[in-house]
Amino acid sequence: MTFRLIPVLAIAGAAVAVAGCGNDVPSNSVAKVGDSTITKKEFDRWLTNAASGQAQGGQAARPDPPDFKKCVAGLQKQPAPQGAGKQSAAQLKKQCRQQYDQLKNEVMQFLIQAEWVQQEAADRDVKVTDAEVKKSFDDQKKQAFPKDADYQKFLKDSGMSEQDILFRVKLDQLQTKLTQKVTKDKVKISDQDISEYYAKNKKRFAQPERRDLNVVLTKTAAKARQAKGELDDGKSFKAVAKSHSIDEASKAQGGKLPDVSKGQQEKALDQAVFKAETGEVSGPVKTQFGYYVFEVSKVKKASQQSLEQAKETVRNLLRSQREQKALDAFVKDFREKYKSETKCAKDFRVAECENAPKDKQDTGPASGGAPGGATPGAPQGTPAPQGAAPQGGAPPQGGAAPPQGGAAPPQGAPTPTPAPQAPAAP
Repeated sequence: MTFRLIPVLAIAGAAVAVAGCGNDVPSNSVAKVGDSTITKKEFDRWLTNAASGQAQGGQAARPDPPDFKKCVAGLQKQPAPQGAGKQSAAQLKKQCRQQYDQLKNEVMQFLIQAEWVQQEAADRDVKVTDAEVKKSFDDQKKQAFPKDADYQKFLKDSGMSEQDILFRVKLDQLQTKLTQKVTKDKVKISDQDISEYYAKNKKRFAQPERRDLNVVLTKTAAKARQAKGELDDGKSFKAVAKSHSIDEASKAQGGKLPDVSKGQQEKALDQAVFKAETGEVSGPVKTQFGYYVFEVSKVKKASQQSLEQAKETVRNLLRSQREQKALDAFVKDFREKYKSETKCAKDFRVAECENAPKDKQDTGPASGGAPGGATPGAPQGTPAPQGAAPQGGAPPQGGAAPPQGGAAPPQGAPTPTPAPQAPAAP
């Protein structure tokens, strides 16, 4: 069964609205993207889910504009933070208004960008089957919720429906396939490409001489001389480091400090290390951190990777660069195209709207992030498009987070902006 959670208006109703209002948003909708509309009912449902994910204590499940009476009442039931005075009703109302505005903006960004992704997928004939969605959902649900009772409890607590989560999975898979289609045939790497890159960047595939050290770091010269005396008498670096060293990192490794390259350490120590003979206990060497006694335990000669040895590394690097370049170009056009086709109701304007307030700055995929952000009110770690999201509430202990579906795409692909999430999966 196919679930689509952002319905457009019925054809007859939409035709009337278009005929009567031109490009205006229909009265029962919050936005219009091309010929598709996002209804107020749909916005309210996602807002409720998003607010449920952030609800804590006695706070109302969602802010209730314009008076916010339920929200204020819920906040009044919560204990005041330690050391903070009791807030007035006006202060609490302001807090509720701020929370509502934040949630409203995030949900609007999500719904608009989700519509963008779906329309672009349709234009490019990118499809996701019901079977693909169901398989990804089942796999991740099994990992996140070992017991069905846990899953059912999550749905009940969050106000989410399984349809909401399936929609989230669908967006994830659409964005992955869109990314693959956009970058296909843009990333062919020839042997000549690889040879040219290697020749221009040969130093990047060189490894300088490195030295493995045993070290003891002390605060005073006297302590350093004592440590050196014990080493000269046959005590191991491990034992002496344990007794005297103030460098916790090397001390925890028995005094070992591996793979030191020239120029990495403070000048005095660096010069001493690269003059020392292997197996020679040297020091004390005064540095800003204290006094070092050290031994070079092994010298690893400088090396240069051949073209053949570096070939796959270069191929992968060039592929990544070209994928990103292709995706950046696509995203720029993608945002310009769909923003110009997006009209929002007066009280629901965000940066994605063509009629956005002038002081609003663009947010979302053009600045980076994977295609398909987190769905409002969806559980952390449940099947979802990739992308970071503000967390709602404290996640229960022991939550299992399944891997994100689909291959990790280059940065910047089209993505619904994340909204606050519900508590993590148990």
